[in-house]
Amino acid sequence: VKVDEDGNCVYDEGEADEEAAGNYVSFTVWNKKSDFSAWRSGEAFKEAHGGTSIGAFLSTMVNSALVLRGAPRPAFYDGLLVQSTKPDTVAETVDGWRNVDADGVNTLPTECFVACNQFFVSPENAAEFEQRWANRESKLKECEGFVAFSMMRRDASAKGHGVVPLSSGEPSYQSTTIWKDVDSFLKWKNGTAFKQAHGSGSPGKDADKSEKPKDPPKPLWNQPPEPVFYEGTLVITSEDGV
Repeated sequence: VKVDEDGNCVYDEGEADEEAAGNYVSFTVWNKKSDFSAWRSGEAFKEAHGGTSIGAFLSTMVNSALVLRGAPRPAFYDGLLVQSTKPDTVAETVDGWRNVDADGVNTLPTECFVACNQFFVSPENAAEFEQRWANRESKLKECEGFVAFSMMRRDASAKGHGVVPLSSGEPSYQSTTIWKDVDSFLKWKNGTAFKQAHGSGSPGKDADKSEKPKDPPKPLWNQPPEPVFYEGTLVITSEDGV
């Protein structure tokens, strides 16, 4: 989605194939890689992907071809600097999946807002980039509507169907912040917590005014970060949060 000047979300379905890349993302967080591997090799994965029989698999492939402009492209990340709050409520699931009304005409209701920032960091700058983020002072948990945060490092060595080597034009890191709604995100973005986190906050009252402001740190990416926003739906979470 795109956020307009009034803070409203505008869905961008992408008119051309290249624009439609990634306009939907299924985002699953696992405690460990081994947990993900166990799920992917188990019956739950096969059932979810129509692999319980040859007929079911072919039906899934045909239905996907009718609504998708290209094959899904999986990507894997290692989660760093994770922060999370416990959810007030946990949506009910039936056989491990959400039971919602979908008419195929209207999009599903929004259940959260996801703000991402894609970073294009070369391997030689990776350690310093992570150190810079680790040393930042974060007050996200104090912000109303904050749900979870993770700095995600692309695991380009992961093996799996459809996985290709990471190209220079793809982000190697992505910060992902989940908010209760877009209003919570905008309140943070327009508040002091955002300015302090991004080095644009006002100095404290005890600050030495004679001291010259520090030069901004050198950029560690090959091109400017690119923000990406999503409306989240079909949310499934544990009672402890992310």
